Amino acid sequence: MEILSAKNISFTYPLEENPALKEVDFHVHKGEFVVLCGASGSGKSTLLHLVKQEIAPHGKLEGSIFYNGTQLEKHDTPPDDIGIVFQDPENQIVMDNVMEELLFGMENKGYQTEDMRKKVAEMTHYFGLTHLLDKKTSELSGGEKQKVNLVSVLLLEPDLLLLDEPTAQLDPIAAKEFIQTLTQLNREFGITILMVEHRLEELFAAADRVLVLEGGVKKVDAPPREAVAMLHAHPILNYFLPSASRLFLHFQPEVDLESIPVNVKEGRDWLLANNITADSDMEVEQEATPLFTLKEIDFQYNKDTAPVLHNLSLSVNKGELLAILGANGTGKSTLLKVMAGILRPQHGKVLYDGKKQKKHEKMAIRYLPQNPALYFLEDTLMAEYRQIVKKHPVENGEAMIHTLLDTFGLKGFAERHPADLSGGELQKAALLGTLLEDPKILLIDEPTKGLDPYSKRVLGTLLGDLRKQGLTIVMVTHDVEFAANYATRSSMLFQGDVSVVEGTRAFFKGNTYYTTVMNRMTRKSAAPLAVTLEEAKENWRVQRKP
Repeated sequence: MEILSAKNISFTYPLEENPALKEVDFHVHKGEFVVLCGASGSGKSTLLHLVKQEIAPHGKLEGSIFYNGTQLEKHDTPPDDIGIVFQDPENQIVMDNVMEELLFGMENKGYQTEDMRKKVAEMTHYFGLTHLLDKKTSELSGGEKQKVNLVSVLLLEPDLLLLDEPTAQLDPIAAKEFIQTLTQLNREFGITILMVEHRLEELFAAADRVLVLEGGVKKVDAPPREAVAMLHAHPILNYFLPSASRLFLHFQPEVDLESIPVNVKEGRDWLLANNITADSDMEVEQEATPLFTLKEIDFQYNKDTAPVLHNLSLSVNKGELLAILGANGTGKSTLLKVMAGILRPQHGKVLYDGKKQKKHEKMAIRYLPQNPALYFLEDTLMAEYRQIVKKHPVENGEAMIHTLLDTFGLKGFAERHPADLSGGELQKAALLGTLLEDPKILLIDEPTKGLDPYSKRVLGTLLGDLRKQGLTIVMVTHDVEFAANYATRSSMLFQGDVSVVEGTRAFFKGNTYYTTVMNRMTRKSAAPLAVTLEEAKENWRVQRKP
């Protein structure tokens, strides 16, 4: 039975010539788990928001969306059994206290007090949130906030749950737990799920179908293995596929559909069926010349709260890309702000090239915040970039702007207002502006947030090129796969201090949970251990066991 369908949906934003969606048809049956994916700006969030009428974007809509067989616009009121969870947990929370947040939606729907208490008691026990009920929402970690958002929506008993990149700001463990929760809701309680997501490693195994948009047009609508087979030769969309599938198809491109692995277990089973040897050991020692050093740093936001950073010491080497990982709420963003000089520590030293920082050395450090919208002051990207070139005299500034616009794939957005960009486009646009300032040290907070897998590859290649040209980069990230592929060293922040700093391959090889899909897949197999897919593709020789 169909719960949701679209017929010839086209949508154009005001003042835009090109439609964001072009004659899209799709069907979602009751009880299905459908993953909606595609490159940044392909129309995924637009399509999702059109289903939820209260937040539908303004513009020209053609075609029809049907919910339970009736056109959405013919419902007397927007259906209240369609729930939505957004990308940024902060944007959905409205109350100061967790209990008040959980009750808010039901109170607005006129639920009786006894019914509300019963439902909250049952739901919080089921999701393990009882210990959070008396907490302030501001004190929750990102994963906890997102789970509170999900439970708040589920308390209203939706039949259809829409999710717009809900794991984008979650650490790897919180993201995995969140996806497992969604799978359980779908399998055990029959809630229909339509989910927009760039983090696809876990989702191909959970989904019933994968719906792929490309340039506003439906490219694929198929079960996961069939979608893998259709996309693995695509020059861009193949990067969206699970690592297990891409590894398998690299060595065995001509196979029947049912043989394609889509998760770690299936990938490991394929490894066990083959004899695999490696050409060389990938361990490489990096030369190290400390450029920027923190010594015994303490920082707390006020005297009544526990320190966020405690006795923290860290050296950043010249020309490296250092990744800082850790759970939500461990102080990673605070650490970057201390390094940038935005926050002043209560104790400790900050040294540049072994000496106390001078003013011009502070100017050589540039910080890109987690919310890239905070970066922009002008009405268009081009106006912003020209102001930067004017303020920081850049040789051949205009030519540099156009070169970077081409590199980032943003040439068509040069005259666009920053607020009109998608999350991924905005992230790239802010990084472009930061690079125009010609920093010596670049501090970036969650640079891959909102980026699709192919855009991450482009960004990683660009950061690698900049590093080889002498730029030193420190990156806070939850994106384990990105860090493993592009960081030269990686570190873990725990209880206010950096617990470990190692070469990236050694770091992820030794981790059990904060590690890559390839490491999890190869760790307990007969295959040589590999941390990244590229490492395996370059160094393995595979032969089928007799």
